[in-house]
This record gives sequence, structure tokens and C-alpha cells, in this order.
Amino acid sequence: MKKLFLLLTVLLFSKHNAQLQYPATPAIEVSETIFGTVYKDNYRWLENMKDPKVISWFKEQAELTNSVMNTISGRDELIEEWRKLALLQPAVVFSIAEAKGKYFFQKRTPGEKVSKVYYRESLNSADILLFDPLTFVPGKTLSVQTINPSNDGTKLLIAYSEAGAEVSTIRVMDLKTKKFLDDVITEAFGATDWTLDDSAFFYMWIKSADNTDPTARLNPKSKLHKLGTETSMDIDFFSSASYPNLKIDPKVYPVTYFNKDNPNYIFGALYSVARELHSYYAPIDQMNSKIIPWKKLTTADDKIVRGIEIFGDKIYAITYKDAKNYQLIATSLKNPNWKTAEIIAPENAMTLEGITRSKDFLFLAYSDGLNNFLYKYNPKTKKTTPIKLPYEGSVSGQRLSTNSNNLIIEITSWNKPFTEMLYNAETDQFTKSPFNERANYPEAYKNLIVEEVNVKGHDGVMIPLSIIYQKGMKKDGSNVGFIESYGAYGFSMNPGFSARLNSLAVKGVVIAIPHVRGGSEKGEQWYKAGYKTTKPNTWKDFISCAEYLIEKGFTKADRLAGTGTSAGGILISRAITERPDLFAAAVTNVGISNAMRVEFSSNGPVNIPEFGTVKDEVESKALFAMDGMQHVKKGVAYPAVMGVAGWNDPRVVAWQPGKFIAALQNATSSGKPVLMKVNYDNGHFTEDKEVTYANFADQYAFMMWQCGHPDFQVKK
Repeated sequence: MKKLFLLLTVLLFSKHNAQLQYPATPAIEVSETIFGTVYKDNYRWLENMKDPKVISWFKEQAELTNSVMNTISGRDELIEEWRKLALLQPAVVFSIAEAKGKYFFQKRTPGEKVSKVYYRESLNSADILLFDPLTFVPGKTLSVQTINPSNDGTKLLIAYSEAGAEVSTIRVMDLKTKKFLDDVITEAFGATDWTLDDSAFFYMWIKSADNTDPTARLNPKSKLHKLGTETSMDIDFFSSASYPNLKIDPKVYPVTYFNKDNPNYIFGALYSVARELHSYYAPIDQMNSKIIPWKKLTTADDKIVRGIEIFGDKIYAITYKDAKNYQLIATSLKNPNWKTAEIIAPENAMTLEGITRSKDFLFLAYSDGLNNFLYKYNPKTKKTTPIKLPYEGSVSGQRLSTNSNNLIIEITSWNKPFTEMLYNAETDQFTKSPFNERANYPEAYKNLIVEEVNVKGHDGVMIPLSIIYQKGMKKDGSNVGFIESYGAYGFSMNPGFSARLNSLAVKGVVIAIPHVRGGSEKGEQWYKAGYKTTKPNTWKDFISCAEYLIEKGFTKADRLAGTGTSAGGILISRAITERPDLFAAAVTNVGISNAMRVEFSSNGPVNIPEFGTVKDEVESKALFAMDGMQHVKKGVAYPAVMGVAGWNDPRVVAWQPGKFIAALQNATSSGKPVLMKVNYDNGHFTEDKEVTYANFADQYAFMMWQCGHPDFQVKK
């Protein structure tokens, strides 16, 4: 009877374009006073995800969404297009790690759902299969999270998870027998490093794998597991409990690791969403001491971000202290003093994006806001020289081993697929990569045009905007537009070829990527201009770019769709609540949409440095400003909206987009659909290609349908 009701609801909606009959969502008001201001929340009850009523609500929403999307054409065709493109491409190799001349990596061959683990005896020898996650546990789809070979290359740590959950099971494989040892660690947050003698390894212990428990990831521990021992004997090596004198914040992740470029020390770092590196170190001969004499290596005041590299007893780091575009500095590892550090590469007009090293050289990646430029620095001669790249785009580099000057260099742009090459730093020569070949896409994907423009923002600041479209497109407002951005944590929207997005571009859709404040395309100030109290710039920049697309004839408001993922949920939920007239459709994909309640979820406390806390008067007001759900108003004609949740998501719990969708369903007057998609086989993301295809095909088909694209309409 229930299925019949869903079917009739969908058929009536499809025929008459009338408002859907949504599952009942009672508004049960909860009021709280925060620093003298009263805030009301009608959907707090949805946060109790162990309540049978809440579980039922999400299930009914998921069933309704699936029923609606099953009536829309073009969705299944998108999935088939992505499968076809995947089959046309070479195998994809990633997570490459070297040990004693052996190379370990994950590889996904065309058509495979997830990657398998392989190794090579040498750089150019044959691939040898070590681990297939699809056959390891019958009936379950696992995916590999991390691999880590022992220093002597005889053992391999493999951390895997199920259904997109970011909770690891860690196993140790003996490479001689290709069998796992008896050591098994469950419900961990990943393995980090082997001890130098390979007798033990570190991993991140968390209290609980329950992604609905707000205390599950508080006070985590870096534990040491000795091979052949029970996990109950694992040592709390580095944590707030084992070192209370360090006053480690309960929200951060304490990680222990070694650096092969200087094995005389052991290192500890405190990781959170705060970008400033907070780290310690101690002499290696103190590792087995009952109390390790940890010494501060970097603090938040040093403003060191984007990584460090070590050459012998010298440590190199990127800082934004007195350098809004970042600069490279160096100090002694034996007695570090960042206040008197040597400036290796002073700040210039471009931003310093990252550093990596080979045996004898250091490599600096700069960005002009869109494209990367690579430079080589010789620590012995102190000379810096540019590296000539085949074409402009985003560039990344990975060292192959500690005793080699070879790097894997990867380049991509909006309309050029990933190209991987082997670069020899001694000869400055590029040769064919021993791992990945360049993908070869159909002709239509090779004729996409890219425009890079600057858009005047609400306060006069110029916002970079990347626009991708089909060759020969007319700017007469008739095109469907798709606009997406992020704007958080200082993450830049670097150019990169996306087969998914470009599959829409070849169908005549205009793809737009605004480089909004909150990223760091223009340096540290650009990031901090979309951060906490300045966060409104993030969605206002997005709105300005949407207005530009309409003004210049790329699209019209009734043909424009917007989307944001994760922290980009703040951007899209506030863009459509501030300017509902500007969009025909929107998707908040595993998106933060109820910012005032983020810190009360399992991954929320660690995000306080980025967004703020309601326990601070100024920050509580900033959180209200960025809270999409709090800005939904009764009777407003909102665009069509789809919320997407991963049931196993520990980063953005399902009730975040769920509460936003509940508020919209009860408030909108437009009659346009407001749907809640729930992926029960997913977390924040998953490596499983089939799950990923189905997820994004629904999102794209929904937006294209509501924007009037002829390929995505109700099936006859």
C-alpha cells in the first residue's frame, strides 16, 4: 500500500507539476537563548538518529526521492556515459609508496568498482596483486583507505573500510606468504607509520565508530601496536591522556610519525581543520622512555602551513607570517628558531602552494590564482630555477623514493585530462610515467572552451570565475547553467579535468566555477576574508558570479542550478535563502546546512577553528549568519532543492542536510520539488564507482530536469 501511495504521488506530480506529498515532518519548536538572542529550531528532533521515528523519516524521504528520480530521463544515460568513459581509459594508479626498491600502490582497472593493492619488485617490473577488497569478505564491498609498507619492504599495512565509512580495519600482510598476520585492529581512524625497526606501527584510536555520537572522536590517541601482541596491550603513545602537560586540545588528532630524511628524531603533530602546524619532536633514543621529552617544533604563532621538508639538520617550511602570499623559510632542526629563520624564497606576486623534495632538490609550486608554476631549489648552491612544463594548469609532484631525484609530475586543466610524467631533477628531462598513461576522451570532450574572467563582487572586490562550455555556444541566455564552489579551509578551486562535469558541458551546459573567498586563490587574506565573521563573502561572491552569468547571456535564472559539497553546503544553502530568485535548482551535497549545530556532531568539535562556536558571543552570531536552515522563511518561493546525505558520514552527519530539507518542505511556496536523497551505502564519499555514479547521476539529473534541459525530463 505504501509503495502504491508513493507511485501515485509521483505520477500525479509528474502529470500536473503539483507539489509533492512529503512525509510528515512536525515542527517541534526548541528555543534557546545564546548571549541574549533567542534562536528557534523546529527540527532539533531529527538529530536523534537512533530514534525509530527519525530513522523512518529518512527512509520515507529516501523512498520518495528514489521514486521521483526513477521517472526522470537522462539519469541512467549519464551513468552509462560515465561507465563508457571509464572503460575507454587506462588503469588508474595512485597512493604510490616505495620501500627498499619495491613500489606499492592502489590500482583501479577500467570497469572496476574499487581499487586493488599491487606491488612491483622494481620501478618497471610487472604488477603483482596483493589484495582485492571485493573478494576479501564475501558479500561485502570494501575499499582500501591507506597502504603503508614497512621500511624493509617485507610487510604492508592495509587499512580498509565498508560503505564509505571513515573507520578503518587495519591488517598486516606478510609479503613472502601474501597472507595476513593475526594482528587485527578495528574501529580505528587509520594507520600512520611504522617504527624504524618495523616491529610495531602507530594508528589513530578513537572512542567509537558511531558517526552519530558527538563525543566519538574527542580525545583520540596515537597508539603503538607491537606485532604479535593483543590490542589490549597497545600503548597510548601520544595523546592528551598520556601527556597532560602538553595540554592537547581534546578536539584535535595527535599523530606520531618518523621522517626518513632524518631518522634521528620522532615527531608528533596535532591535526585539526586549523591549517597552522602544531608539532613536537624528540631524539629517537628517547622513544622507549616512559615519558618522552617532547620539544616544540612548530606552534600556531609560527603560522606554518602547507607542509614542511627536512634536509639533514635543516627544516624548510611555508609560512604566511609577514607574507600574505606565503614564503619559504628554513631553520635548524637541532635548535629551531622560526623568528630568526632564513628566508629561502621571499613572498612574490604569486602564492606559494606547496613544497616537496627529491634526494638532492626542493621543489616549490606557485600559483597565479589559477595555474601552477614549478621551481627547483638546490640547497647546496641556494639557486632556484624554473621548470618548463608542457602546458599550464594545476601541477602536483610526488617523490618516488628517498634516494632518487625522480618525481612523478601530474598536470591537468579544466579541459585537458590528467597527464602524468616522470621528471628527472638532475637532467630536467620529462619522460613517460611508469604508472599512469594519459586518458583519451571522445572528440567532444576535446573541444571545450575555457574563459577566465573577473567578476565585481558585492563590495567591489574582483572575484575570479572559470567558465567551461561547448565550442560554438551562443550567449543568448538559452543555455542551462551549472555553478559550483566551496570556499572553506583555504582550499582553492584549482583547475582540473572532471569527466563528470564535462559530460554535462558536452550536452550544452555552461559550467561555472567561482573562486570565492574562503579559498586561498589569492593568498591567506583571501582565505580569511571568507572565514567566521567574514563568511558571508563566500556566498555573496557566489551570488555575484551567478548574476554575471545571467548578465552576460551564459544562462538565465530559470535555467541556472547551483551546488556545494560538504563545507560548500554553507555556500549553497545561504545563496538560495538569500537569493531564491536567482536559481532554478540547487543541491546541498553532504553539505553543512545548519551551521549553529555543527559542533554538536561527531566531527563537529574539530571544525570549531574554521567556523566558530556558539559558546563565543561574536562567533555565535557568525554561525547564525551562515546557517541555511535558520534563514528558511515560510511562504518564500524557493527553487527546487535536493539534499544529499551519506548514512555512514562522520564528517557531515545526515541530519545536517536533513533539517534544511525539512524546513524547506514545510516553507516553500513555489511548488517545486524539495527532495532528500539518502545514500545508505555511502559516507562523505566512497571509492566505489557504481555508488558514486548513481549518487551524482541523481543530483545532476535533478538539476538538469528543473532547469529544463531536454535530455532530462519526465519519461513518457
